[in-house]
Amino acid sequence: MAMQIQSVEGNAQWLDGGAMFGNCPKTLWESWCLPDSQNRIRLACRAMLVREKGGRLVLFEAGIGVFFDPKRRARFGVEGDDHALLSNLAALGVAPEDVDVIVLSHLHFDHAGGLLSTWCEDEAPSLVFLNAHYVVGAEAWARACHPHARDKASFIAELQPLLEATGRLELVHDDRSHVLGAEYTFFVSHGHTPGLLLTTVLHAPGGPITFMGDLVPGAPWVHLPISMGYDRYPEMIIDEKSVLLSRMAKGGERAFFTHDPNHAAGKITCDAKGRYSAVELVKTL
Repeated sequence: MAMQIQSVEGNAQWLDGGAMFGNCPKTLWESWCLPDSQNRIRLACRAMLVREKGGRLVLFEAGIGVFFDPKRRARFGVEGDDHALLSNLAALGVAPEDVDVIVLSHLHFDHAGGLLSTWCEDEAPSLVFLNAHYVVGAEAWARACHPHARDKASFIAELQPLLEATGRLELVHDDRSHVLGAEYTFFVSHGHTPGLLLTTVLHAPGGPITFMGDLVPGAPWVHLPISMGYDRYPEMIIDEKSVLLSRMAKGGERAFFTHDPNHAAGKITCDAKGRYSAVELVKTL
């Protein structure tokens, strides 16, 4: 069986559009993402499932899930009361215990919350992917364990001990993973959060594809000047995007978008003026 890549939707959420587009004027960003009456835009929390030739299943991120209590779920605009990622994996014939490896670009709750069980009053959260190895950047792990006051609320305090207790946690220090092997490589970014891992599947069907994480959360953020209010260093984000997008445009690589509400993936192009765009966009893989 040839390698297969599929997009898998998790629970979507609604966040403030101004926060998602930083200093970009609303008159511009609302043409890309229409806000609701509370100025929020809908964001996907999309995972990427790789079915390798040998049958191994690799899942890139787990979305936000439904680990929040109902009050916080409402605050962060999480759609649904059921764990959408698990339901959508089941529709593809994948049970949680079937997943062999989970790669986390970082440990913010909207990317890692789906690792946890559905909230239940008076019950502690538990991991739902019981057999998986977990691959995380060493710097991203350190940040999650010792967050800055600015981003402390973005992490799940209970998650790191649960991952460590599995005995199947790999902390990545360079551009390769022992668990993943030679078919995968990383681009490491620091502008959004320290040690953000963006994984490229080198020999994917149709050519290399890179999981863009929060460096480029969706097609509108391909434009170099566009950054999020959640980013630590917007100028660093722009410099990092320039390096990665240049490589992708020259090599004909595809981008996988975790937060784009309408598109799962697309190719990167660069025009004569150095402006990047996402083209050949697809809703699903």
